Amino acid sequence: MGRISVRSEVNGAEYVLLSALLRPARDVLIKANQDILYFQRHCILRGTDSEHQLTERKVQTRWTISPCSMKQVEILDDKTKEQLCFLDKVEYHSTVGDIKGLFHRVYPQWYPARQALKLHPKSAELRDDELLQNLPVGVTATLYFQDLGPRFGWTMVFLSEYVGPLLIYLLFYFRLPYIYTHTHILTPPGPHPVVSLACVCHSLHYIKRLMETVFVHRFTHGTLPVGVIIRNCVYYWGFAAWLAYYINHPLYTPPSYGQPQVICALVMFMLCEVGNFSIHWSLNTSGADGVKYRSFPHPSKNPFTWLFFFVSCPNYTYEVGVWVSFSVMTQCVPVAVFTLIGFVQMTIWAKWKHKAYTREFKDYPALRMSILPFIL
Repeated sequence: MGRISVRSEVNGAEYVLLSALLRPARDVLIKANQDILYFQRHCILRGTDSEHQLTERKVQTRWTISPCSMKQVEILDDKTKEQLCFLDKVEYHSTVGDIKGLFHRVYPQWYPARQALKLHPKSAELRDDELLQNLPVGVTATLYFQDLGPRFGWTMVFLSEYVGPLLIYLLFYFRLPYIYTHTHILTPPGPHPVVSLACVCHSLHYIKRLMETVFVHRFTHGTLPVGVIIRNCVYYWGFAAWLAYYINHPLYTPPSYGQPQVICALVMFMLCEVGNFSIHWSLNTSGADGVKYRSFPHPSKNPFTWLFFFVSCPNYTYEVGVWVSFSVMTQCVPVAVFTLIGFVQMTIWAKWKHKAYTREFKDYPALRMSILPFIL
């Protein structure tokens, strides 16, 4: 195709001139033929199209359909480097999430939430919203697949964490066999009213959490691995058993200051529970109950939301208040330890959210702290 046949009597100069004149026309014909062939291979025409319509459509589509708008995606195992899948003709504007969906069709056991696609076996996982055309890859994109294992949504995670403490505490309260000595099996709780009051408060707290998980909170589509769920359940369930063992123990001693101490702690407990629910409801209605914030939360007419004037995460402030009051009510060391650990963890979360607010919103109130007004 690259040579032109001429008669033998044409001299060298005439041959060079003739080749130069014909080369542009030859290139145009080759390009047009390639475009028509590509159109015939990749476009489906209806059987009613006439030959004239076919020719017209070839000309109209010749400059809009190009192989350059497609990519090839090769997916390798991040450990063995073995090719798992080869996706041909993936559109440039496809996202990593779209590629996960195509990969899921080939391997149904690996649903998108279980997949991690990376540019290098040791690099960070690509986000689902990243575009293929923005990745530093050639015509054939090579991605590495990592199996993240079974994953569960946030709703299932929270339900698992909160059901356990509710049931475990009741087992100790009713003193089922093998918990205490045989002389106290199936005997009613101790003579101190604070024991029954603590059971009611503890149960109401986790019932509220379960109801909020189902009806109030709005979670992202993120998932967690089984290992994290087990770790969280061990934490919540273990502490519930530890504090329930001592509060419901037959030898439990009541608070030092008696009924006044219990009543003051109970009032504080109920106010903090109402405040915590009010903040969760406010976050739900304002659209800030998630990772990406459309606007930072503001106080409303509800007095319990006025804490937004001083802290970024008043829900954590109220949660700490709940467990501080429960510690005062029961005067139990395990409850105080659980409160301290929870305060440290919630402070870390509050600082992270506070930093996210200040980074995203330039007009964020400077008076607000993370979790404790004017302090932290």
